[in-house]
Amino acid sequence: MRRAVEAALLGPENDPNPRVGCVLADGDRVIAVGHHRGAGTPHAEADALAQAGERARGTTAYITLEPCHHTGRTGPCTLALRDAGVRRVVYAVADPNPAATGGGAWLAAEGLAVGSGLLADEAAEVTATWRHRVRTGRPWVVWKFAATLDGRSAAADGTSRWITGPQARRDVHAERARCGAVIVGTGTVLADDARLTVRDEDDRPLGRQPLRVVVGEREIPFGASVLDDTAETLHLRTHDPHEVLTALAGRGVHRVWLEGGPTLAAAFLRAGCVDEVIAWIAPALLGAGRPAVADLGITTMADTLRLDVRDVALVGGDVRVTARPLPRAAAADPARTGATRSESRTTDRATAYLTAQSVPDSGGS
Repeated sequence: MRRAVEAALLGPENDPNPRVGCVLADGDRVIAVGHHRGAGTPHAEADALAQAGERARGTTAYITLEPCHHTGRTGPCTLALRDAGVRRVVYAVADPNPAATGGGAWLAAEGLAVGSGLLADEAAEVTATWRHRVRTGRPWVVWKFAATLDGRSAAADGTSRWITGPQARRDVHAERARCGAVIVGTGTVLADDARLTVRDEDDRPLGRQPLRVVVGEREIPFGASVLDDTAETLHLRTHDPHEVLTALAGRGVHRVWLEGGPTLAAAFLRAGCVDEVIAWIAPALLGAGRPAVADLGITTMADTLRLDVRDVALVGGDVRVTARPLPRAAAADPARTGATRSESRTTDRATAYLTAQSVPDSGGS
C-alpha cells in the first residue's frame, strides 16, 4: 500500500479528480504500479491493469481509494478489476463521493476478498482537499500573503515589489501550482496587473495552469495580463466568498489559492472560509503601509483569531509559516493543548532549520 500511496502522489494535485495509486501484487512480487493522471485519463486501477495484462489474474490490488462503482468519463473500476480476474482488493480509504461509493461492497458481493483501512491516514492525506470539497461542498482555501515583520504587505506609497527574496517567490509558485484556482480581487488586478500564472525559474509559464478568478464588480481593463491566453480567467461579479466557492466547487476545484489584498482576505476570514494560511515573512520593517489583512471585526483579545502552526521553514532569507485557523472554542484558551503541541513542534523545526549548515531552498514568487 505504501507503494500505491507513492504512486498516487505522482498525479496532478490541482486536477478536479482525486490522486489515486494502485499496485497489483502476487504475494510479495509487484506486477504493476498505476496512478491517475487527471480527469479524462484512465483511473489508477485501469492504468495498472493495462500494464499487467493477463498477469493481473489472481493478484491482489492495493488501492489508495475505494474503487469507483459508477460510469463517468471512464467505466467503473469495480468491473475492470473483476473482469481482469483480480482475486483480492485492499483499499485504504472509502470513497466519500455518493455517486461513486459502494465499490468495495459490490466487489465482495461478486466473490472477491475485500479489505480496507490499510495506511488509511497516509492515503487520506493525499486526497484531503478533494475529500473536503466532497464533504463540505466547497474547496479547501489557502490564504497566501507576504509581509514584513511588522505585518505590512506594501509600503505607504503602495509599492510591494519585492517584500521577500527570489527563493521565497519561487516557493510561492510551487505552492500556487498545487491549486486548481487562484483568487484575487479587482483591486489587485488594477493595482498590480498580476498574471497569476505558475512560472518556472526563468519566468516562463508552466504547462498546467490554475484557473484565474477575479472577484468584484469593477471591470477588468482590456489588455490586462490576467486576460492573456496563458490560462483561463473567470470574473465573478460578487463580493460574497460563499458564492465564489460554490461556483468553483461546481467546476470541480478542490484547492484554492487566495492571493488577493487585505480586503479580500478579511472577507474570506470573516466568512469562515479560510482553511489554511501560508505566510512568507521577510526580516524587514516598514512602520507604515498596507496591512496584510483588513478589519476582521475583532475588538478584544478574547476574540482573537488564533492559528495552529503546522510548519515553519527558512526559505532563502525569509521565513515561511504554515498554519490553520483554530475553532473558536480552542482559540479562546492560549494554553490549549493544540497550541502547546504545535508550538513545541514548530520550535523543534525552526531550530533544525536555523542550526543546519545547508538548507535546501524551494522556489516561489
